[in-house]
Amino acid sequence: MTTRQLPASGEDKAADGHARLDNLTLARKEGWRSFVTTPTRPQPEPLTSTNLRQLSTAALADYNKQRRIWHANLGPIKTPQLAELHEDLWDIVDSNAQDGDKAKGAIAIDAFPGLGKTTAVLAFAKKFHRREVADEGEYTAAGHERWPVCRVGLTGNTGMKDFNRAMLGFFAHPGTASGTTADFARRALDCMVSCEVRLLIVDDLHFLKWRTKNGVEVSNHFKYIANEFPVTMLFIGVGLEARGLFAEGDSYADAVLAQTGRRTTRLDVQPFAVDTETGRRQWRQLLLALEQRLVLAAKSPGMLSDDLSDYLFSRSTGHIGSLMTLINRGCQRAVRTKTERLSQDLLNEVKTDAAAEAARRELETAIDARRITTVPARATPGRAG
Repeated sequence: MTTRQLPASGEDKAADGHARLDNLTLARKEGWRSFVTTPTRPQPEPLTSTNLRQLSTAALADYNKQRRIWHANLGPIKTPQLAELHEDLWDIVDSNAQDGDKAKGAIAIDAFPGLGKTTAVLAFAKKFHRREVADEGEYTAAGHERWPVCRVGLTGNTGMKDFNRAMLGFFAHPGTASGTTADFARRALDCMVSCEVRLLIVDDLHFLKWRTKNGVEVSNHFKYIANEFPVTMLFIGVGLEARGLFAEGDSYADAVLAQTGRRTTRLDVQPFAVDTETGRRQWRQLLLALEQRLVLAAKSPGMLSDDLSDYLFSRSTGHIGSLMTLINRGCQRAVRTKTERLSQDLLNEVKTDAAAEAARRELETAIDARRITTVPARATPGRAG
């Protein structure tokens, strides 16, 4: 019997490629490169309960640490929603390979929280970055580092100057301390052109108050970027349509925002639904995929897909973010308490997000009354239906 060992020393941790990444990782080019180039984390070897009892105290602690990290990073899983979103993104990004005299269409992913928007976009951006570097090389013809992707996150009161400074911050540009809005814009453009950026991701766009002075300014700035920068802009946010990103109206502000909307393709991400046979099969396939990734000594075929299917749907309300949180925390508790499997009793002790809990009761009532079910009509127990 052998078990994979986690690196013991600080030097080994750095070489492992999974050394601790800070919360600002994706806002800096070095962190982005680590995210893109880090190999897929190896799944810890599955052990039986007997195997666990045979481990020394130190070996068991090491193995449980491997599992803690593994279960906290189970995704992304290629769900139908993720696959469909990626196909749309490839269509739009690849069609934006026009000459420089044409403005490139933007993308806005507008969906409720907990549906995996950012996770899906980052998975796409990683593939895009790797493709561009494989095709064109790590350095441009002028000798600059190639950065196919730049990611910027907005705050609750972002104006043009803040936005430009955030772009410069991604490139670790020394000119973020002083300068005018126009100075920052010119420096950002220089970075984008020199590093041949092709995809600009703007996360948390809902933090921007569109129908304010700052909102119109940033919208105008997005138009400037679309016209002058050789990039596809990809916005991520919640309730963007309700906030007026795609609205048309009579005022100057509405007209400015409408022009942004005309140039922007809206995409969404839907929660899982079980009101059709197709939806039930997709839910089952997700649970089967999750089962294969869990490293618990007492897990069994169908532990999620047969025994807990209805329960997990009611607890998560079909939102993959809520589901992944519940599974992750459940696995941590199962390992810590030596239960080594997931059950309804154990998961009842696990707390999840408030939104899922608030909607849980209605779904549970419907499932108990057999008005809905998550089980496909022809599902083979413990196997893909």
